Amino acid sequence: MVSSATQLSMTAAMGLLLLVVARWVGTLEDWRSYTPSGVGRGGTATERETVEKPGGIVRWLTTVDHKDIGLLYGLFAVISFAWGGIAVLLMRTELTTASTAFLSTGTYNALLTSHGITMLFLFGTPILAAFSNYLIPLLIGADDMAFPRINAIAFWLLPPGALLIWGGILLEPFGAIEGAQTAWTIYPPLSVQQTNPGVDLLILGLHLTGVSATMGAINFVATIFTERGEEVGWSNLDIFSWTILVQSAQIIFAFPLLGSALVMLLLDRNFGTTFFAVEGGGPILWQHLFWFFGHPEVYILVLPPMGLISYILPRFAGRKLFGFKFVVYSTLALGVLSFGVWAHHMFTTGIDPRLRASFMAVSIAIAIPSAVKTFNWMATMWNGALRLTAPMLFCIGFIANFIIGGVTGVFEAAIPVDMVLHDTYHVVAHFHYVIMGAIAFAVFAGIYYWFPLVTGRWYQRTLAKWHFWLSMVGTHLTFFPMVLLGYGGMPRRYATYELTVGPQAYFVGLHQLVTLGAFVLAAGQLIFVWNLIVSWLEGKRVEDGDPWDLAERGLKTREWDWFEQQRTAPDGGSPAAPEGSERHAD
Repeated sequence: MVSSATQLSMTAAMGLLLLVVARWVGTLEDWRSYTPSGVGRGGTATERETVEKPGGIVRWLTTVDHKDIGLLYGLFAVISFAWGGIAVLLMRTELTTASTAFLSTGTYNALLTSHGITMLFLFGTPILAAFSNYLIPLLIGADDMAFPRINAIAFWLLPPGALLIWGGILLEPFGAIEGAQTAWTIYPPLSVQQTNPGVDLLILGLHLTGVSATMGAINFVATIFTERGEEVGWSNLDIFSWTILVQSAQIIFAFPLLGSALVMLLLDRNFGTTFFAVEGGGPILWQHLFWFFGHPEVYILVLPPMGLISYILPRFAGRKLFGFKFVVYSTLALGVLSFGVWAHHMFTTGIDPRLRASFMAVSIAIAIPSAVKTFNWMATMWNGALRLTAPMLFCIGFIANFIIGGVTGVFEAAIPVDMVLHDTYHVVAHFHYVIMGAIAFAVFAGIYYWFPLVTGRWYQRTLAKWHFWLSMVGTHLTFFPMVLLGYGGMPRRYATYELTVGPQAYFVGLHQLVTLGAFVLAAGQLIFVWNLIVSWLEGKRVEDGDPWDLAERGLKTREWDWFEQQRTAPDGGSPAAPEGSERHAD
């Protein structure tokens, strides 16, 4: 266990570093809002004095413009996605054989922990914050977020949080510390008994990401409630803003609880308290606290992607979203019910059978709002004028993958089935069909749909479709064999699976399929990143302010009106398209 003196020294050093950074930021002349004053509360663009942004790195370090903050979130999320992806490729390479051949067990466990936490806290939440930061003010007619500086602070808590989370792995070559080996759930007593300081760094980093998410959530609630334009009421608030509002409310209720539990865990590790010791609250207390946060976290991650699909899909189906009010009601229902299902993660812990039955009922019932959304998406496409652009393909892929992820989840919500499948690869398959097969697909749909808005250029449509098909094939090749591994009894989180008797050949064959699928997925993401960078720098410029031809279908929305105004503005709008530019015909 880390000594109290060592822990106090680390805390003092971190505090000193934060004071130095705060002092430096306070001396910057350009630490101010770069949007004109009087925004969002009755002010108009003509009433305000425009302040020009500084150039270069100073702009990005000091900006409080919601669009810049959105881009920073997006860059951070892509870097985190790469870290988590590399970790999983290393793990999958190890799992192609039954014995340890490539990684040590300790390294495998550290990568496993880093992958899970990175994808959930450093990719999932930030990439959704990228969309919401950039788009929410544009969609609701606001000029910026309600609290621009808090918005900037919320982002700048993430890089140090990431360095702390990855700190054990980054510092391991220098000795005396190594990556945390607790898995992303950080269960005690394992997380308390590990003497590795990398676990403390991980917990501190998680705490920072939680503070960041909570600050952002408060800001979004305040913005949507108080900064809407006069023409935007609750009756015509767009579906993406509705999902961000519900997600923000979930964050406000869930993340502070996680922060409190993390502080208790730090105290148990370093100061001899017994919050999660057998003689105190017990390890089961951690599971209750963690999963009361952990299952709403799933919907914190999936509700905004549902909003993206509900917003983008109608644009390429040629008709408005079917049953808009029911989609909103189902969003609210998911937000509330998500806090009543946490104990289905604990069916095998010996809790009261009557409690298990009630949690099983709610866990099955929560599938109904998701089914409402799914049927509304399909009804929107029914007899529609479908345009199979890259954003639409990813929307359709989202629906297909989400159905598989949802159905496997209903199986796990049933106590008798869960008792057999708990902690097997079936759980991994279910979770990843939702996280990668659904959430990531919605993110890709959003990136391609708004790429012209953000950059003024077009992506390469052939590469985008290659990205879709490699991602779709890779998703099923990776995660469907995991369903079969789960039915075969393969436990998750193990670096080896050598057996003297039993289905070792069955396991080896399926693991090799999963590894092949992971590399197919990786190939698709490399194409995506290449397309993103090259198109941003050299893509053909957008020809007009309605690049997707939405106006003729009556589906043009506020962000494209803003885009058109920016293009035609005489004082800083986007430059006119050069000769040779063309409309997109995906």
